Amino acid sequence: MELYQMTIHDLHQLLKKREVSAEEILRSVLQRIDATDEKVKAYLLVAADVALAQAKAVDREIAQGTTPAPLTGIPLAIKDVICTQGMATTCSSKILQNFIPPYDATVIRRLKQERAVLIGKTNMDEFAMGSSTENSAFFTTRNPWGLDRVPGGSSGGSAAAVAAGEAIAALGSDTGGSIRQPASFCGVTGMKPTYGRVSRFGLVAFASSLDQIGPFARDVEDCALLLNAICGHDPQDSTSVDMPVSDFTRFLLPDWKGFRLGIPAEYFVEGMDPEVKASLVQAVGVLKDLGASCEEVSLPHTEYAVAVYYLVATAEASSNLARYDGVKYGYRSKGADDLLDMYKSTRAEGFGAEVKRRIMLGTYALSSGYYDAYYLKAQKVRSLICRDFEQAFKKFDALITPTTPTAAFRIGEKVDDPLQMYLSDIFTIPCNLAGLPGISLPCGFTKEGFPIGLQVLGKPFDEGKILRVAHAFQQATDWHLRRPSL
Repeated sequence: MELYQMTIHDLHQLLKKREVSAEEILRSVLQRIDATDEKVKAYLLVAADVALAQAKAVDREIAQGTTPAPLTGIPLAIKDVICTQGMATTCSSKILQNFIPPYDATVIRRLKQERAVLIGKTNMDEFAMGSSTENSAFFTTRNPWGLDRVPGGSSGGSAAAVAAGEAIAALGSDTGGSIRQPASFCGVTGMKPTYGRVSRFGLVAFASSLDQIGPFARDVEDCALLLNAICGHDPQDSTSVDMPVSDFTRFLLPDWKGFRLGIPAEYFVEGMDPEVKASLVQAVGVLKDLGASCEEVSLPHTEYAVAVYYLVATAEASSNLARYDGVKYGYRSKGADDLLDMYKSTRAEGFGAEVKRRIMLGTYALSSGYYDAYYLKAQKVRSLICRDFEQAFKKFDALITPTTPTAAFRIGEKVDDPLQMYLSDIFTIPCNLAGLPGISLPCGFTKEGFPIGLQVLGKPFDEGKILRVAHAFQQATDWHLRRPSL
């Protein structure tokens, strides 16, 4: 097996034994990027020289007797919505095309403390608004399992990079499914932690009550290792929760005695791909064979989740994106007659169609006379969705659902139909509205050879249990071991 195909935990053992160097691991990944990224287009920026300097520094420390941490020397990709000091952070938008942050996001600072090697920034839907990475202002990322298919979104570049072997693991962000949905489409493992578990300082905001940073990896154990590094209280983020973070790898145990799994009836909707349903039924059978009890449960307000999300998220986006005005940083329209004309021209030229659509939706929902009818009502229904989950977790340790209603669709298939595109996230959105942790992992393939994802949801700050469920499933199956042949 090539180094670029290996897991974090396997590479860590090789580094500890000095059987391989950090530079050798990185060069393997960089060679893979050179060979495949012209087709996949996962990266907006590859900082090879910076990464090589980091890898060589790691090798010197190990040669001097320093014991490597679990992420030391591991090449990681970063979604281009996370600030990196001295490295462009564009959010795949023309309006931030030349923006170079003067500081690192908290998660980046923590990865550097672990001596991880940061390869570069991955493509995404502009400002994390989309489900296919077709909304990038620069180019569309392609799915490594089929170059005519989308990788999912908005973190499509990060998911595609891991699937294609162009990174050992990656960071993304999840506002309505933007880690779990592309993880499902690309056949990798992706996790959204509990809201408040990971600092959002340095994450460019889309919807502040929903956004959360999380990992993409080849397996659950690697996700746990990344969570160990990035989780924890941060006084620079007012929404960061001050509670202890245990070693998540300690939850990866085959202890299933009395484990109860709920299967929400509302997640089996009309129009769902029969192959997705069949894979989920098969996955439930595996979990039962492992000793878990599985029962149907009802989450009655699930049907309102997409409507609630597209009021709450767009309202928050309208507020958060008001700062991009051409005055302080980023793109500025030239030749404007006055200040107001400059504002209007800058935003008209700098934002793409989907971002404009969501800003307008959110501004309308917050406008005088409509606030109570739309935004306030959406927040009330959001509370009902949270209550559904609270009731379910009184009986069950975790919930099992499909991650998406279909496997990866073709590029261009839904880009002109926003509603169909929004429905791609129908199974992932409720988790964000309730602030829950969720993980997606491969559980099968379609007849055409495209991955299908299994989603495991847990109650707030109960990442340990969903990691245990997901790890046990991966120990009993080999779906996560399959690799695309580019």
